Amino acid sequence: MLRLVLPKGSLERATLELFEAADLAVTRSSSVDYKASIADPRIAEVRILRPQEIPRYVADGLFDLGITGRDWIEETASEVVTLGELHYSKATARPIKLVLAVADDSPVQRVENLPTGVRVTTEYPEITRRFLEKAGVEATVTLSYGATEAKIPDIADAVVEITETGRALKAAGLRIVDTILTSYTELIANPAACEDVEKRHAMNQLHTLLQGTLEARGKVLVKLNVAEADLQGVIDILPAMKSPTVSKLFGEDGYAVETVVPKAEINVLIPALKDHGATDIIELPLSKIVH
Repeated sequence: MLRLVLPKGSLERATLELFEAADLAVTRSSSVDYKASIADPRIAEVRILRPQEIPRYVADGLFDLGITGRDWIEETASEVVTLGELHYSKATARPIKLVLAVADDSPVQRVENLPTGVRVTTEYPEITRRFLEKAGVEATVTLSYGATEAKIPDIADAVVEITETGRALKAAGLRIVDTILTSYTELIANPAACEDVEKRHAMNQLHTLLQGTLEARGKVLVKLNVAEADLQGVIDILPAMKSPTVSKLFGEDGYAVETVVPKAEINVLIPALKDHGATDIIELPLSKIVH
């Protein structure tokens, strides 16, 4: 039913791991094969291509569904429907920023201060041209194929580059003047495919699986028993997503309690629960959490 395109390159491994965890394992003949498959009746075809190309292919209807970054959606000016952000790896958990930067000793403090004819190099020439035109800056924008920050001052006067923290730019002797765009990885869809009721339903179901898998990461299920006299003390220290589930134990003067908590807190929480009277404490991994 759905033709799906996934990103190759830096996001490839994390994307495939996410799909496997969501029970949508991607199968291909080798790690360099661009064609793949998923044993799911909702997915008819899978391709693995560069994220720079994915927005245009989805917009043109070559694929119904894809994963790419907001930066490439904006660069290609592609008309796609965003189904949601996916924060699933070190590269996607925090947003990247597309910024305008100049040499640290440059007098330029604002984009409007850039002189006429300023040389700007970037891997995002279309976004850059639109940004500078809107600011009223006449510039010569050239495409960079990498090592963009190293091109000041000999090749360029300013660069437009992606950064997460700004540390690499600072280390290269550059200073950020303005942020053009904040970008997350997104699940995108073809607008016409979204109008198809059956396809849109399948897209939403797949999104539910992916988002549910991400929601479960870093969380565990804790189950325990506690006497009635100690119940409130245990409830008070539980960092629950919502109110914990509390059930009366059959034939006993006590309760069973269960809730979802952050995995990072479990080493402190379990001893504290025991100190407050909890018994039979069980920690269980989670695969998905669907709200």
